[in-house]
Amino acid sequence: MNARTKLMNYGAYTKALELFDFVVADMALLSGVRSCERLLAQQLASADSIPSNIEEGYGRGTKKEYCQFLVISRGSAQETAGRYLRLRHWLPAGLPETRIALCDEIIGILTASILKLRSQLASSK
Repeated sequence: MNARTKLMNYGAYTKALELFDFVVADMALLSGVRSCERLLAQQLASADSIPSNIEEGYGRGTKKEYCQFLVISRGSAQETAGRYLRLRHWLPAGLPETRIALCDEIIGILTASILKLRSQLASSK
């Protein structure tokens, strides 16, 4: 199984790609709101950072580096969720909560993976 296939089988990664697609569509709803321009760019960047860091960490080839990039990815997922909370003033009712729930799923998977990797690293010493 190649690296791309392995990544596509990792739940946090597939959910992160799904979240990014949602963010693109959701931010398009606000493209004409001048006061949201900075928030939109930041939301796209943080949502992109989630799968990007999973990819980069996986590509590094060591558990220690992979774990570090998963931590960064988890932080970006938290940031994306927090910004959805702040964007609730401009988005349709209920949409931010749905996206935050997806962020929370990603955070949960990443946290479990981080704990597992850290445990494996500690036991190999």
